Amino acid sequence: MLLTVDIGNTKIKAAVFEVNALKEKFVFEKNETEKKIKKIFEQHEKIASVILSSVGNREKEIVSELKKYAPVTVIDHEFSFPFINKYATPATLGVDRMVLAAGAVLQFPDQNRLVLDAGTCITYDFVDRNNHYLGGAISPGLQMRYDAMHNFTAKLPLLYPETPSTYIGDSTNSSLHSGAVNGFVYEIEGFIKEYSRDYEDLTVILTGGDAEFLAKRLKNTIFANSNFLLESLSNLYIYKIKND
Repeated sequence: MLLTVDIGNTKIKAAVFEVNALKEKFVFEKNETEKKIKKIFEQHEKIASVILSSVGNREKEIVSELKKYAPVTVIDHEFSFPFINKYATPATLGVDRMVLAAGAVLQFPDQNRLVLDAGTCITYDFVDRNNHYLGGAISPGLQMRYDAMHNFTAKLPLLYPETPSTYIGDSTNSSLHSGAVNGFVYEIEGFIKEYSRDYEDLTVILTGGDAEFLAKRLKNTIFANSNFLLESLSNLYIYKIKND
């Protein structure tokens, strides 16, 4: 069994895999790390290895805790990825984005792929059919848009994502929902349209915390999978074993 761990900006996500099949998923706060890790290994005694990626600032502490139970592989910029990195500043490219790009290459070979990770921010990562990682975009995530409108104005209320009934808001709240949600959807569809125009047979993968919320609202054909990063870590572990 393999444990994959994703240390995000706000939460830690983990999943137990057996023969590349996801058996159980866990989501917890960083202050729960010690208790949750212990529980995972008590429930799944056959876990033999851990693979981890992080965008947070508690990586060393969490890795140290995990090493009490099993060997840990930490994904960093020196890891051997299944693509050629064409990013102009490769050292600044987030490891989470690299893992998603690698997962797209391994799960969707010989295709043009665009990965959308809708979390705290939304990231766009593009890998062409020749396995060249070309880059993408970063913009505010859905809740961040609500937070910004509240925090940087005097009177706008703090709201949380809600499906607008129409694009014409007839109150302050409905206008905020229309602007945040519809604006977010229009942005994503605009990016997909641009990539589709320049790259034929584009495979679009949507993941992240807001994936399910957005998937129902997007008109484009996409592959929605909120567990894609965790699955990509599992696929990267298998890729590493095969190529060591």
